[in-house]
Amino acid sequence: MDSRLQALGLDEKEQRFYLAALELGTAPVTAIAARADVSRTNGYDLVQRLQKRGLVSQIEGDGGVRQVVAEDPSVLIREWERTRNALNDLVPELRSLFNGRQDKPRIRFYEGTEGIRRAFWETLECHSKVLLGILSMHELLELPGIDWMNEYIEERIRRGIRLNVIRSRSRETGSIWPSSAQEDRELRYAPFDMDLGMTMYIYDDKVLYVSSKRENYALVIESPELSSMNRALFNGLWTMMS
Repeated sequence: MDSRLQALGLDEKEQRFYLAALELGTAPVTAIAARADVSRTNGYDLVQRLQKRGLVSQIEGDGGVRQVVAEDPSVLIREWERTRNALNDLVPELRSLFNGRQDKPRIRFYEGTEGIRRAFWETLECHSKVLLGILSMHELLELPGIDWMNEYIEERIRRGIRLNVIRSRSRETGSIWPSSAQEDRELRYAPFDMDLGMTMYIYDDKVLYVSSKRENYALVIESPELSSMNRALFNGLWTMMS
């Protein structure tokens, strides 16, 4: 929990104070500070910081003693949604300034589990709302893993992004993720003698390559020429299997 709260921008003292406030419900600053193992002076400062984020509020208690009230943790989701909406407006403007040269590909290398997951998540920003995928199932279920991939699929569906996917039977591990109108996915299998040992997504002007767990990397190349060629190859194979 600590690492996840840190990812949301709460430092160690803020985490301890907020968790103590959640546990106590309504209590004076001094009681929460004692439970969080911070000084009373720090406690008053932490209340102000957490109150600005909507995580706690203050009310007048008996005898005029101010009480700290922990707010419902769902406020973190609302804060994230506000941040996301702001980023949706800001990122296109920033991209217009990013890397003014348009005559060379942009290449991004991601290493490790978190890097691979980040590269996957970026595919959900595609403007075309269509992903063309070659999925190596055995490798995907190792990394990023089936639970994470199911969350990714849920978000893809929520965003209304269609997936046309090719898989090879030699890499199958079970009967999961079939063609489904409800999940905006159409699956076709490559010829029996074709072993597709890496995962690839084609979207907009980008191509994502994902290695096995052994090599442990993802590579995103933004190139109209490369994406166009890979799209043509995908569509040729797709048509052949119709």
